[in-house]
Amino acid sequence: MSTQPTDPSDDGQLGFDDFTRDIAEVPAVEVITTVAVHLMSAAAVKCGLAEGGDADKDLDEARKLITALAGLVTAGAPEISNFHAAPLRDGLKSLQLAFREASLIPDAVGSGPGEKFTGPVYS
Repeated sequence: MSTQPTDPSDDGQLGFDDFTRDIAEVPAVEVITTVAVHLMSAAAVKCGLAEGGDADKDLDEARKLITALAGLVTAGAPEISNFHAAPLRDGLKSLQLAFREASLIPDAVGSGPGEKFTGPVYS
């Protein structure tokens, strides 16, 4: 894709149509894995695993992100192959365990974030 404007009246900025053409060229597996990595990163921060530690910890937000990630990974796994899904499952399980460790009163096994999609997660 060229970054040059195609319309002489264009101010040189990429427009929505340019962005749409770009995303149309991205394979679904890349979109799914990229979204999953963003959810993982955000959940890790909210679990207090980033540089900010406890200052950034928000377990309510982490629960939502981990549950969304679990749904995406579970639903997307058959579409993206085990080659791509396996590391996502590993990262998800690590986040679920980190959430349990960060909780003052841990959820019962099978009731933690995303476990309705993944099944119980044991340490």
